[in-house]
Amino acid sequence: MKIQRTILRNKNQIAFAGGALILAGFIAALGFKNEPVAVWAFAVASVIGFAPIAIQAYQALRVKVVSIDVLVTVAVLGAFVIRNFEESAIVTFLFLFGAYLEQRTLNKTREAIRELTQMAPESALRRTTDGEFEEVDVDCVEVGDVLLVKTGAKVPVDGTVLSGEGYINEASITGESLPVEKEKGSGVYAGTILENGTIQIAADRVGEDTTFGKIIELVEEAQDSKSEAERFIDRFSRYYTPAVLVLAIVVWLITRSVELAITILVLGCPGALVIGVPVSNVAGIGNGARHGVLLKGSEVIGDFSRVDTIVFDKTGTLTVGDPNVADAEVYATGDEAGRILSYIASVERESDHPLADAVVNHIGETTLYDVEQTDVVKGGGIVARVDGASVVIGNYALMEREGIAISDRAHADIERFEKNGDSLVLSAVDGELKAVMGIRDRIRPGVRENLQRLKRLGVKHLVVLSGDHQGTVDLVASELGLTEAHGHMLPEDKAAYIGRLIEQRRIVAFVGDGVNDSPSLALAHIGIAMGSGTDVAIETSDVVLMNSDFGRLPHALGLAKATARNMRQNIVIAVGVVLILLGAVFFSEWMNMSIGMLAHEGSILVVILNGMRLLRYRLRG
Repeated sequence: MKIQRTILRNKNQIAFAGGALILAGFIAALGFKNEPVAVWAFAVASVIGFAPIAIQAYQALRVKVVSIDVLVTVAVLGAFVIRNFEESAIVTFLFLFGAYLEQRTLNKTREAIRELTQMAPESALRRTTDGEFEEVDVDCVEVGDVLLVKTGAKVPVDGTVLSGEGYINEASITGESLPVEKEKGSGVYAGTILENGTIQIAADRVGEDTTFGKIIELVEEAQDSKSEAERFIDRFSRYYTPAVLVLAIVVWLITRSVELAITILVLGCPGALVIGVPVSNVAGIGNGARHGVLLKGSEVIGDFSRVDTIVFDKTGTLTVGDPNVADAEVYATGDEAGRILSYIASVERESDHPLADAVVNHIGETTLYDVEQTDVVKGGGIVARVDGASVVIGNYALMEREGIAISDRAHADIERFEKNGDSLVLSAVDGELKAVMGIRDRIRPGVRENLQRLKRLGVKHLVVLSGDHQGTVDLVASELGLTEAHGHMLPEDKAAYIGRLIEQRRIVAFVGDGVNDSPSLALAHIGIAMGSGTDVAIETSDVVLMNSDFGRLPHALGLAKATARNMRQNIVIAVGVVLILLGAVFFSEWMNMSIGMLAHEGSILVVILNGMRLLRYRLRG
């Protein structure tokens, strides 16, 4: 066993030694006409080259697998028996040298993933009980520890900035090369780099629980996963390789030509077919990792490449998820207007409704009053007393319930705001409507252009689902050129809608924020999370856009299509070369083992290099 391990560990050196002996043999034969020396050189090259191939064949047969090594072993033994030492030497050298080149080129396809794992931090500066900072292994850091990060250092854990400020390069997480400013209260990710400044952070997530740790884990799992095409090729190879062996035996029985049978064994090796699909898979996943797109395996790539319908959640996906007051009317002037806004701000500061922050931010600095007798009306708003006045803030239904009169002017303003797609906040003081505010979420910059890219990539149906009222959703759909728009939808309604699309035999991708849309993300053929690395997004979805950049979505779809296309190309190349070589054996006189093995190894390199093109993939237009 020790001898076997030594031989296999040094098979590259054996390949180069065999190459040197073959060169010496040709020099002796052609340069000095010394046939005995040439024969010995070829024979020794055959023997030393045969050793690692035979060991690999033996190991394969022990687990009942007829591998490529078995075919080459039988072929070399046959060539040796008929004393065709030149052919056997060249075949063993080309096989071993081809394996060496395959490994080198395969390592390049894994380089993107290896670069990612090398970014993992190894140490941290942790604050001790006496207030000093000591360097410790990153595995020793616990949640709650206070850490110091200096300029040029990697952030060791996911955490929150306690003090200091600086700019952090988050490319390892988001794929975005521009540094992001961080200050007190900002969140930071493990594996990112502090380009300038000094900060202290509190550790929120450590070790494998960090966003970076989960990315590495998922990318490594993804590159090891197998698609339907790969599983088919595995099954095909299991039967194909013994079939080639049987074919060679049949040819020998019919023709009695050992050399012809041996040549068929060499030419029938399915190496390019076995390696072509995995190399495309690894290269595609590596490209995604570099660009902030996490593709969870080749099964995902296959389904994603065939998507014809993409369904979007609205808030936080098509829009930024940060509503602001877009339109406002106050039915008062001077000091009275200021007093009314102060009343509104005082009440809204105590509300946890999503629209309340937008109202408070719009009003800005103002006098605040104590709020008394607060009554929260579910689905309506708030009724309270402020500075002795009765204040009602909420929707139209609440105004009707409280008997608030609405003037013709206010009716016109409400109608206008609704046409703009605003969510309405009405405010009344002492029974009289005093203010109407229209709150609207802003559409993400560049979304329309990216939706057009998705259409050019073959997506036929673009649908938006939202819990907002239909008018708002229709406005967004009209502005972005979407196919369908559906409002008033709860998470379970969205999941049911996805189910109906699947029943219509559409290939559906759902794009959401990975939190309340988990059922839809899980149900769709492809779940795509705008997650910024959130736990739920990473765990639920099939594809994660790590910095919630909508512009990554067309790149992700284009990459999936390019990867699936690359896999098909490699299958065609591999099968085509084998068919051409086997045809040449029967219908030409120039084909022999050496040429066949050279073509065989060449086809392997071609499919690997073809797969490596995916590392440079960028979506055009």
